[in-house]
Amino acid sequence: METNKELYISQWNGFAHAKCPRCRVGKVFTGSTYGFKIQKMNEVCPHCKLKFEREPGYFYVAMFVSYAMNVAEMITVSVAAYVLGLELNFDNLWYFAALLFCTTLLFSPFNYRYSRMVLLYWLSPGLHYEPKRSLK
Repeated sequence: METNKELYISQWNGFAHAKCPRCRVGKVFTGSTYGFKIQKMNEVCPHCKLKFEREPGYFYVAMFVSYAMNVAEMITVSVAAYVLGLELNFDNLWYFAALLFCTTLLFSPFNYRYSRMVLLYWLSPGLHYEPKRSLK
């Protein structure tokens, strides 16, 4: 029998690689974040059969998480543009608008994936890592 130390898969590793929050082995998404195949969320974990959508409309909360991530990204890019020399005045308003629009488009697949992972890993009560399910 293996020890718990050998079974333990880190929470950050499971989160970063979009693994199931219960077994941390099965993939939550098919396809990569940025790829030619559209990323699709599995309905159940292929390893431990956990149903990801806990109840109807469960992932609506992920929209709020995605919104917060988007705002943080926009603020970061705006401050970076200002620090790098793009002055915030009326003449440069369209540059900022185009920059923020491109930022939103660029980070949309990332926000889609990781807002749902934040919801599954840290905002779902009663959903915890069970190391024994990793062995199946």
